[in-house]
Amino acid sequence: MSDEVSEVLDKSVGHEKIPLDEVVNTYITIRNEKERRAREFQKKDQELKSDLEQLEQVMLNSCNEVNADSIKTSRGTIIKSLKENYVCSDWSNFKDFILDNEAPELLQQRIHQANFKEFLSSRTDEGLPPGISSMRAFSIVVRKPSKSTNLV
Repeated sequence: MSDEVSEVLDKSVGHEKIPLDEVVNTYITIRNEKERRAREFQKKDQELKSDLEQLEQVMLNSCNEVNADSIKTSRGTIIKSLKENYVCSDWSNFKDFILDNEAPELLQQRIHQANFKEFLSSRTDEGLPPGISSMRAFSIVVRKPSKSTNLV
């Protein structure tokens, strides 16, 4: 726990209530700092990824020039490999193909949360389909005050 959080929480020693305006202020301060650090990290990470891509291109060109799948150096071995990804441009047609060929294993097993929630909302009497469970948890959202907001 950071000193900033400890300081706010220490104010609620005993049976006194935690001053929520201070809790919210601390929360927003920490969230803003976290976002700033994340942006800073993303920027530096993108620079490093770009550097690596340029070096990978040099190494790929070197493998291609000597027609090699690998090149051993004193600092490490370069290994050229083929990565292949598949992309669907016609989901309706592909869905028919999956059903016709009984090949659901060609898809990843994941539930589209928003679509499933909508599906369930029209079938409230039926309950959850077999093999499906639901996990729920409350969460907190903190918004900065707008200039026209009256405090309670």
